[in-house]
Amino acid sequence: MNGLTNFPIRRRTLLAGMASLPAIGLGAGHAAAAAPLAQISLSGPPAGPSITLAQAAATGAFSKIADKAAFNVWRNPDEVRAGITSGQMSLVVMPVQAAANMYNRGFGVRLVNTLTDGLLYIIATDPSLQTVEALRGRKLAVPFRNDTPDLILKRLLKAYDINPEQDLSLDTTGTPVEAMQLLLSGRIDAALVPEPAASAAIIKGKASGVTVTRAIDVQKAWGETMNVPPVLPQAGLAVTEPFFEDNGTLIPELHMALVEATAAVNAEPAKAANNAASALGMPWPVLKKAIGYSNLAATQATRARPAVESLLSLLADSDPGIIGGKLPDDGFYAL
Repeated sequence: MNGLTNFPIRRRTLLAGMASLPAIGLGAGHAAAAAPLAQISLSGPPAGPSITLAQAAATGAFSKIADKAAFNVWRNPDEVRAGITSGQMSLVVMPVQAAANMYNRGFGVRLVNTLTDGLLYIIATDPSLQTVEALRGRKLAVPFRNDTPDLILKRLLKAYDINPEQDLSLDTTGTPVEAMQLLLSGRIDAALVPEPAASAAIIKGKASGVTVTRAIDVQKAWGETMNVPPVLPQAGLAVTEPFFEDNGTLIPELHMALVEATAAVNAEPAKAANNAASALGMPWPVLKKAIGYSNLAATQATRARPAVESLLSLLADSDPGIIGGKLPDDGFYAL
């Protein structure tokens, strides 16, 4: 026995301690780089930012972070909350509002970046339906009750003094695809959906002789109505507390991989769509068309903070519980 007591040391704590030692032969200020993990697993929504994740995974963009990278698609926000609380998800693209709510409730979720400046559209078959005010008296399908798309819509309706329970008919669906299908079948007047569901509806409608349009660009409507820039930083990459504590030194590389992947997606949408088609379970022509309307941008969380706080404040002005009671503090922003 050497008289020393062994304590479990987290990877991040060990690396941070090593970085504080004087550099020998490396030059001051150069910390040793963290070795890649054996594998990382990322999860994302059935929406535009997952094209970026699929592109990164398919092209080896995470090679500095892990020897292998797996990617899968979650189908609804409840699945994300369950995955995080159970420990099955540690790197997940999720609604920023949901991440803020979980952070404020003590679940240790932190935001690395935002991956879109907004990708919500109200699609319709009626060409006269072009404003939020025109929704009055209409039947509208919205996915994910009490989650980000629904909350954004209801805040817009409130600004126009439209009561969602009295002045129009809302049909909640389990997925954006279900909302799209209701529109194509003629059972509703319009549907609020993210990309790529909007592009899918337009392409599928054209094939069946139904003209579907992006009647309302929700980003523009939000900016005009709220007197803010037309930006909805609605989704970003979140990390759980265990991953952050064990592998915090890898977070900058993780973000940079997504910056590069985003640039590649926007520069070559056809190639990116082909890389993502299998993972997202959608035809590549739909994804190619969707990329141009997804406003994909990888923005470091601290830089996105003003836009994030603007969105969260407006969403929570009548119900702070939506974000867990308050704006998240500095600890929410992982990078």
